[in-house]
Amino acid sequence: MAEVLTPDLCVVGAGASGLAVAQTARRLGASVVMVERGTTGGMSMKAGALALRAFSAAADRAAAVQSGGPFGVFGEPPRISFRKVHDHVAEIIGRGTGEVAPARLAAEGIELIRGVGAFTDPRTLRAGDTDIRARRFVIATGARPVQPDIPGLLSVPYFTTETIFDNTRKLTHLVIIGAGPMGLELALAHRRLGCAVTVIEPGRGLSQADPELAEIALRRLRDEGVTLLEESAIVAIQARSQGIGIVIRNREEPGALDASHILVASARAAALADLNLEAARIRRSKSDAGALSLSASLRTTNPRIWAVGEAAGHAPSPHLASIEADIVVRAALLGLQSRYEPAAIPRLTLTDPPIAEVGLTEPMARGRFRTGFSVLRASYAENDMARAGREGMGVVKLIVARAGHILGAGIAGAGAPELAALFALAIEQKIPASRLAELAAPYPSYADLARHLGAAAAAAAPRSTLEKRLLSLNRLLR
Repeated sequence: MAEVLTPDLCVVGAGASGLAVAQTARRLGASVVMVERGTTGGMSMKAGALALRAFSAAADRAAAVQSGGPFGVFGEPPRISFRKVHDHVAEIIGRGTGEVAPARLAAEGIELIRGVGAFTDPRTLRAGDTDIRARRFVIATGARPVQPDIPGLLSVPYFTTETIFDNTRKLTHLVIIGAGPMGLELALAHRRLGCAVTVIEPGRGLSQADPELAEIALRRLRDEGVTLLEESAIVAIQARSQGIGIVIRNREEPGALDASHILVASARAAALADLNLEAARIRRSKSDAGALSLSASLRTTNPRIWAVGEAAGHAPSPHLASIEADIVVRAALLGLQSRYEPAAIPRLTLTDPPIAEVGLTEPMARGRFRTGFSVLRASYAENDMARAGREGMGVVKLIVARAGHILGAGIAGAGAPELAALFALAIEQKIPASRLAELAAPYPSYADLARHLGAAAAAAAPRSTLEKRLLSLNRLLR
């Protein structure tokens, strides 16, 4: 006879998003059961932002050795050991495993059930020999790479964004399919570690970012030797005794590449196949059969069940996980509804220079308002901190409403994540753009870019009636 559990909350999936939900619920005193088929932490620990940042840090060290000439610092070309790079990434990931170890979860009062979870009815999930009849459920099963439909792909071995960090050998010529954030971040890192890299993208590189900001990062990518083929498609892949042949079509012109390895870094799809959604009366999105139909508070069509993370169709991001967890737990357990606003959450792409955005981009604002807003820019070339480090290739953009408050911000340049956090606070607190001129930014610093933008906003703003009267009064007093 199956064991029956009746917790306040059942979380399906123990990746970063699921763990954030479970821990948030426990802080409220709720009883929590988690169901996980694999290791706690999911692929987010092994192949997520932390692994990518550790891999890129090794590449940054190699780039620093080779780029010291303008500073008068010269060194020998670096010798790269991919085995040591692999061990570095594994060590960094290993240091974080204590945070999600089963024993740690048990100490936090979270019960972990091993197995594949599937709904048997709208109120019950079965995992192995256990039936879970929770008051509320959260789907946090993550996503899996989608294998592109390319003739011949299955005839050759290839990496995915989940397996590339297992590599311990130099890749002579890596061809990356997909020019999204992770594909380009991996492209730059491998190029700096001595690999020839070609990226093939059917559309535009970094299509999710403001085109002006994206072009800055893409220009640096090309300058460092990455071949980026936009508006290109792979026609066929051919297995060879030595290497891999790739037939492409680049803007309608045929071509061919010789590759040593392939990395598929294109689309990912929510991992929903094993959940038996029909039994739970959970409907999929009408516009995308691979996604769930969700409300603004991330609730599914079953009023007892929510979804978060990649299972909800969102980009994998540790800082997003905590925001989603707060929204979902408050709604599911406390009945306090709030909206998930993706534009209000900072978005980061770790290219070089990094791109960080929060709120509306310029294209978003033009699509929503057409007029009634202004765009302010501050160039890194005019910032002394950037000039001292020869990092003048960059820009900060503010999207400012006619009333003076900030609608969005975008940064391509050094210190972008920290500046995005500052602008995110200004947006949330509805601080007028002109108030940034009062920021006590130390000198030299990238924060001075924000102060510069505030001064520009203040100069463009009309003077208030009070200011005009005070000025007139002071003239009379003279």
